[in-house]
Amino acid sequence: MKQFTAQPLDLGKYRLGEGPYFDPDRQRLSWVDILAGELHCCASDGTQSCFRLGQPLGAAVPLADSNGFVLAAQDGLYALEENSARRILDLTPVYQPFQRSNDAKADPAGRLWFGASLLDGAPHDPYGDLYCFDAGVLHRRQPDTRIANGMAWSLERSSFYFSDSGFHAVFVYDYDAATGAIANRRVLFQVEQGVPDGLCIDASGDLWVAIWGGRRVEYRSGRDGSLLGTVSVEAEHVTSCCFGGEDLRTLYITTAGEDLSGPWDGSLFSCEVNAQGLRPDRARLSL
Repeated sequence: MKQFTAQPLDLGKYRLGEGPYFDPDRQRLSWVDILAGELHCCASDGTQSCFRLGQPLGAAVPLADSNGFVLAAQDGLYALEENSARRILDLTPVYQPFQRSNDAKADPAGRLWFGASLLDGAPHDPYGDLYCFDAGVLHRRQPDTRIANGMAWSLERSSFYFSDSGFHAVFVYDYDAATGAIANRRVLFQVEQGVPDGLCIDASGDLWVAIWGGRRVEYRSGRDGSLLGTVSVEAEHVTSCCFGGEDLRTLYITTAGEDLSGPWDGSLFSCEVNAQGLRPDRARLSL
């Protein structure tokens, strides 16, 4: 079994770092601080920038047709371009007042997938749904989720992977690339120590899954879910990961720092691993 150790990066510390994306064309790493409602970017020359939305921000997915992002927030989806955000979908009729958007990804066709989670400190059992925003229409793809988290699509575009933290499981579905429909949910694997959070897929079709409360990323087979390796992370709550760098062989990792006192809790990390990532899919608002 492969074992790696991640190294902390000097990119600040965050209350709830999440949703890392590396744009290979722009050589730009981006991530969000959900609780602070902030999108952070770091260019290849080390220049950092921050956009503040003013509400909890679950994810920021790069757009296909501009340098901007689509933001999955508490009250809606926003298009962020030229440092200005406009709401493109009102989620207040969809979410309960104690819910917010959590993780989000674009699928190979550019549809935006996102799910619900609870606002920090909300006195409710976690529940929600997994949605797909396709050509201006919102589809509920998986009802009765608990904490919607990581997503990925198989290399042959026939399977969809989804981690629901409330079930302590990563599920796999049949995926119809033409329509975006998913079916035949089954458990790929469950996590016993910690909780599966964000994830990404590599060029071999295997998964890298952040483990909340587990101080690690798990390297898992995309075929049967078997454990292939681990990445040790010096932070309690590991939240998500993505591949980046010039050759897409660097794993970038986000962590949470809220209510924690470890020296690296809330930091970003990187790790050179024996796998290569894929170019990330970008969101298309008009399909």
